[in-house]
Amino acid sequence: MNDLAERRVRASAWFRDLRDRICAEFERLEDEAAGDERYGPGAPGRFVYTDWDRPDPSGEPGGGGTMGLMKGRLFEKVGVNISVVEGVFEPEFARSIPGAADDPRFFAAGISLVAHMKNPHVPAVHMNTRYLATTTDWFGGGADLNPPLPRAEDTADWLSAWQDCCDRHGPDHYERFKAWCDEYFYIPHRKRARGVGGIFYDRLGLGEGGAGQSEDWAGNFAFTRDVGETFLAAYPPLVRRNMARDWSAEDRAAQLRYRGLYAEFNLVYDRGTQFGLKTGGNVDAILMSLPPLAAWE
Repeated sequence: MNDLAERRVRASAWFRDLRDRICAEFERLEDEAAGDERYGPGAPGRFVYTDWDRPDPSGEPGGGGTMGLMKGRLFEKVGVNISVVEGVFEPEFARSIPGAADDPRFFAAGISLVAHMKNPHVPAVHMNTRYLATTTDWFGGGADLNPPLPRAEDTADWLSAWQDCCDRHGPDHYERFKAWCDEYFYIPHRKRARGVGGIFYDRLGLGEGGAGQSEDWAGNFAFTRDVGETFLAAYPPLVRRNMARDWSAEDRAAQLRYRGLYAEFNLVYDRGTQFGLKTGGNVDAILMSLPPLAAWE
């Protein structure tokens, strides 16, 4: 197996393993909410997995993925998707992708997660990490917290976890990747941030023009794995801290209005949504990030 093939296998296996552990933890949280009258009757939710295949425009097989979706009692809607796709970019799109202008072949693997919670006091959350390869290769991803009703303690603990993660891998990682997150998850037409922040990074491994890092594949993969581990360590405690809080009709209305902002960002600005649609991905899996209910004034 050559180096590039080994990289693809290792990255794809990691995303699958991370998916399994996140889904297991989310189902444990569902079990912990069992019997809590705040969440109504019924059994705890469980993930339903749907495999999908992607036909490449070239006519060759294009890989595929698995959409994991749970509509539970605590988790009103949560999707945890993995994908491993390859093929040929359309010419216009190829010009915007590093290393694809002259050779449009690509490989992409990743995990993408969005959780919308029943209780307005439990923050919604987004996390994704990905590995892309053309004639070069790189990592990207991040995580951001999206509370309809922000609490200072939650925000402080969330950001502290990401600072610790980044500091393990580079002295300037947190400062740059937090600022990148704040810039990326901003809704220009609303003149406001989508959430309270986290980290965002892209093109990690391309050097100048990417995230400014050296072409250290092993180090960049280690950082990407740590992003997944940090999410698993940081988010469930926030759920447990807030899941027993009572909420009012006004709290629910505020949550639904906030979800409208979330939907606007994902449909208008999100690069992952655009990449998935432009490469012929599964539409249901791509749009699993949208909330089950939202409201606009």
